[in-house]
Amino acid sequence: MILQSVNELVFKPSCIISLVPSQTDLLYHLGLDKEVKGITKFCVHPAEWRKTKLIVGGTKNIKPGIIKKACPDLIIANKEENEKNQVEELAKDYNIWLTDIINLQNALQMIKDIGKLTGTIAKANELVNKIEISFNHLIIPVKKIRTSYLIWQKPYMTVGGDTFINDMLTKCGFENIYANQTRYPVIEIEELKTLNCELLILSSEPYPFKQKHIKELQQQLPNTNIILADGEMFSWYGSRLLEAGNYFAKLIATI
Repeated sequence: MILQSVNELVFKPSCIISLVPSQTDLLYHLGLDKEVKGITKFCVHPAEWRKTKLIVGGTKNIKPGIIKKACPDLIIANKEENEKNQVEELAKDYNIWLTDIINLQNALQMIKDIGKLTGTIAKANELVNKIEISFNHLIIPVKKIRTSYLIWQKPYMTVGGDTFINDMLTKCGFENIYANQTRYPVIEIEELKTLNCELLILSSEPYPFKQKHIKELQQQLPNTNIILADGEMFSWYGSRLLEAGNYFAKLIATI
């Protein structure tokens, strides 16, 4: 079943499967090496788990047969990153904790919830406190910078106002010029001129933008500051947030 409250799980899980890379990273941070039995092929952190854990498919292509072999007592999934029908099918046989993260506050609550579910609440609370401190120390620009954040090319795709990335941009003092749109709209580069885009951020994931893409886009956008950014810092909502505050501080200082 899909759990509606952390209190519905009345035991500490001993066989966990994570279907979300950023939450796999969190489980590692919480010291759950023995309890985590399976992860997806996109769970790149920690690197050693890719060699020691069951690989249960991709985030949107779960292999139920492999999960059945593990017989998990808790599966951790995410509303956006996993397919609804696959999660609902798994929920017929297993306990599912389904997260829905669109801002920092959601992420911090998720960390606390997983701490409660896994018997690691002290570590989870400590992590949340450190993350809050790092974000509270951010010194954002006095004037908001009109910004667009690209996650894909061919077609070019950006982020709308109902995404976690949008909240991270806001925390940095960047004004997402597509905040009035939802999810991940397809755009044309010419639009960025019309919308007076002052800063264009090219993410390292899911599309791996490189320096060569800056050169290509700079020809079309000569008056726009174009930079590369670590996509994990903007989109991973688990323990990676512990690094994000310092990363954002350094990024803001270079703008």
